[in-house]
Amino acid sequence: MSDIEKVEPAHRPQPRRLGNPAPLGLFGFASTTLVLSLYNVHARHVIIPNVVVGMALFYGGLAQFLAGMWEFATGNTFGATAFASYGAFWLSFATLLIPDSGVGAAYADAPGQEGNAIGIYLLSWMIITFLFFLGSLRKSVGLAALFFFLTLTFMVLAVGNLLDKENVVKGGGYLGIITALIAYYCGLGEMLTENDIFTIPLGKYPPRH
Repeated sequence: MSDIEKVEPAHRPQPRRLGNPAPLGLFGFASTTLVLSLYNVHARHVIIPNVVVGMALFYGGLAQFLAGMWEFATGNTFGATAFASYGAFWLSFATLLIPDSGVGAAYADAPGQEGNAIGIYLLSWMIITFLFFLGSLRKSVGLAALFFFLTLTFMVLAVGNLLDKENVVKGGGYLGIITALIAYYCGLGEMLTENDIFTIPLGKYPPRH
């Protein structure tokens, strides 16, 4: 018999368990949302948001999208759909700010249309986020709060762009800051386990039987 045939089942290498990809996705989302929201409220008098492009491409975008793919591998359809969706959102948003994409240049002769176009774009994400909010109601209090405030954030930002009201956009920025802080909290709650020195509650609901 060959050496392979002699190996007992108990000694065969066991497949490695996947780690929890949720903290990566939540931290990527939280950090990118926080940076853009601070720009929206004109923190330190910053009104040009293009520095967020790098973070939107790689942390909020690529890293969060990969977290979604890994959630598929763990069998978490909700987490996979959410992380992949918002990863794609940040990649698409970064594209809007990249000059060579031609998106901004397309409105050079019709600047009034750009705000309306962005408003419609944000409204579509408000709808998607509201659907995630409905799906989160049996997940945890933390996730439900996150999607609730994110829905409000998209709604207020959309209205601000559609009406061309800077103060309304600022209001969306403040809601975005709250949303980012909740996402940080949820990410920390997912990262800490019973093996750490402390854990924080997320208000998870018991599974239905």
